[in-house]
Amino acid sequence: KFEFNPKDGIDNPALSLTEDTDGEGVGEPRFYLLSKSSTETFGFCLHEELGCQGHIIRQVELGGLAQRRGLQDGDQLLQVNGHFVDHLDHHRVVQKIKASGNQVLLAVLDSGSYAAAKALGRDLAHMLPADIRPRLCHIVRDKSGFGFSVSGPEGTKGAFQLSVQQDGPAERAGVPPGSWLLELNGASVRSYSHTQLARKVRDPGAGGWGTGTGNVAEHPASPFQLKQSGSKVTLLVASSAVEEFYRLRGLRVTAALADTSWLPFKVRELHMVKGPAGYGFLLKEDDCRSGGTGQFLWDVDAGLPAEQAGMREGDRLLAVNGESIEGLDHQQTVLRIRARDDQVTLLVIDPASDEFYQSVGFGKPAWSHP
Repeated sequence: KFEFNPKDGIDNPALSLTEDTDGEGVGEPRFYLLSKSSTETFGFCLHEELGCQGHIIRQVELGGLAQRRGLQDGDQLLQVNGHFVDHLDHHRVVQKIKASGNQVLLAVLDSGSYAAAKALGRDLAHMLPADIRPRLCHIVRDKSGFGFSVSGPEGTKGAFQLSVQQDGPAERAGVPPGSWLLELNGASVRSYSHTQLARKVRDPGAGGWGTGTGNVAEHPASPFQLKQSGSKVTLLVASSAVEEFYRLRGLRVTAALADTSWLPFKVRELHMVKGPAGYGFLLKEDDCRSGGTGQFLWDVDAGLPAEQAGMREGDRLLAVNGESIEGLDHQQTVLRIRARDDQVTLLVIDPASDEFYQSVGFGKPAWSHP
């Protein structure tokens, strides 16, 4: 079902372990990682059809990204970026895909297997791994260091396993013990040997985190500080189970797929009911640090609904009433805000959080609710 395309390479085939695991006509879910440029589409449509359950893959574009990866017309969508979606309304599922930006991980089941599983009363969520997302973790160093050390076989590139100090900064930031390091401050470590990683960040001194070959406990290494990290560092990590999931399927793990719930940087939802003097803010279009333009919130009036809802000057607007404003100009965004006469719900992000997501190559924060 997967055809080699020299343009795409062979690092992202879908892997189906079996077509029929129990003799009942129920196959295994298939996983596809779709990565596109900002000018491309994923190459398929998602339909909700009368008399049919679930969310159905349709209009798979001939020669498009979805077809090249292996998606087929009639496939039933079960999961978006690790979130089970079969039970959600169609609009929310579409928004989850749109909120993914230029990369999305989909889990699908062929139509025959989907119908058979439903007829048998199967819980489709239980057919999927419980957690397939890596984690983005932001660690603030304390007087003892960052609270983790790194080990890896000398001569093997990109294989760095973390040993985490109990109740240390790394553990408090959500780093699972024994997890694998994938990115350091937004840069992939995939091409680094153990020596290159140590050379890149080595800075002898008090505190910090260590590195060694083999078992860290048996071969403790000299601690070193993270250059250019100061007192903070951001890691993309994957537990052994998550790392194995992606490796077996030939999929590359990136920050765009990460669980960001452990980060201190959050988007905020502001619900406002219009008062006699309005909402009490101005919307202005301006340049984003990452390039392009964005819609920013300014001139927040004291005591009016915007301030009472938690709006801060300089917040960037991400969504209006659950709808992303990506691709909309200023006037279109204003019309979205005015669509409901007396109330509106805005999703916003403050400048510091916005800058953080850009710095780790996240493109934009994941804002679609589970």
